[in-house]
Amino acid sequence: MKRCFIFSAGTYYGLREPPVPGDFIIAADAGYRVCQAEGIVPDLLLGDFDSMDQPADFANTVRVPVEKDDTDTMLAVKEGLRRGCDTFFLYGGTGGKRLDHTLANLQSLLYLRQHGAKGNLYDDDFVFTAIQNETLTLSREVEWGLLSVFCIGPEARGIDEQGVQYPLRGASISAGFPLGISNHFLEEEARVTVRDGALLVGWQLAEKGKKRYS
Repeated sequence: MKRCFIFSAGTYYGLREPPVPGDFIIAADAGYRVCQAEGIVPDLLLGDFDSMDQPADFANTVRVPVEKDDTDTMLAVKEGLRRGCDTFFLYGGTGGKRLDHTLANLQSLLYLRQHGAKGNLYDDDFVFTAIQNETLTLSREVEWGLLSVFCIGPEARGIDEQGVQYPLRGASISAGFPLGISNHFLEEEARVTVRDGALLVGWQLAEKGKKRYS
């Protein structure tokens, strides 16, 4: 397993999974400020620098055009994949002033899954990932903790949800109706299965002290 940490320019709610030696760390544009605040030195600073001025004292920087097909975060995702990373931790990818970027970053989780990697996108005491034609087992961190499941793509079929308040078996969920929102953990573990299609899965984390930057 090779891990990649990406710090983006949205709202930062605190570090859940800290990087360790050997992890590859990317600051996407103003995500560099979060790295500075946390005392983390990124391996790469990447962006078009429309959110902050390019620092003159950081050598390993890649500047990209403002007019491009990829967001800075998606470029960071692609760079992590190019370097052989298969597990991604995305911070600062939600909140901020740009709901469109939050949606784009949620889509990037499916991009990662479709390229053989797993992504974890952290929000405020919540984390999201994408699954496709597989089962995800989750450990309960909060009593009565929230669990939400969304279709991301064509209609997802053969969906089971176990260990939750509203179980499903062989269900279908479409992108046009949020059937899977606001479920709750009943057991120590919950299992989400999708046999045909892709799901965005988000679940509640234990509350921790806030370090909020946006």
